[in-house]
Amino acid sequence: MAGDEDPETTPSSPEYKPLPSSSRDLNVAVQVSHPSSIRRRRFIISIFLISFASILIYIFWPSDPRIKIERVKVSHVHVHRRPVPSIDMTMLVTLKVSNADVYSFDFTALDVAIGYRGKTLGHVSSDGGHVRAMGSSYLEAETQLDGVTVFADVISLIHDLAKGYIEFDTVTETNGKLGVLFFRFPLKAKVACGILVNTVNQTISRQSCRPV
Repeated sequence: MAGDEDPETTPSSPEYKPLPSSSRDLNVAVQVSHPSSIRRRRFIISIFLISFASILIYIFWPSDPRIKIERVKVSHVHVHRRPVPSIDMTMLVTLKVSNADVYSFDFTALDVAIGYRGKTLGHVSSDGGHVRAMGSSYLEAETQLDGVTVFADVISLIHDLAKGYIEFDTVTETNGKLGVLFFRFPLKAKVACGILVNTVNQTISRQSCRPV
């Protein structure tokens, strides 16, 4: 038939071959960030920042210098019986000033009030000095106590001198400045101590201090 097409001349449709299947299945894992994990991460970061800031404040926050009486030397003791019982004595006080800060400390004045049984005998003063950062410095101050009268306690003081032990009350006050780069910040410290002095070997047998 004229209308029939020759099957040999009719273009054949292309043949599609299936792709070879892989021996392994590829699994794609999709991680989804849940709101709870984000909040937990933010909480951990906040705790870390707060802890780090607290450490910095603790390190750089200025603290009062520590003052310790290392030695008290009592010499040239003379007792007067008339007209009023009194005592003359020379006192040499050795102080240790410690600076725990990361800044240097310059003190302009240092005063030690020395008392016996609640009554002031006299004052020991010292000029200024310098204490390096996280360091310490020693200084000595001497005073001459002439005609010290402690009224009813003078007999007890003479008795303690004879025994070789005297318990003094001291109040040490210092004024100075902390050095931070080019800046200077004023700083004051006041410490009250009770010390037991051995007048035989000129040493301190016992000492207890507290800031005031």
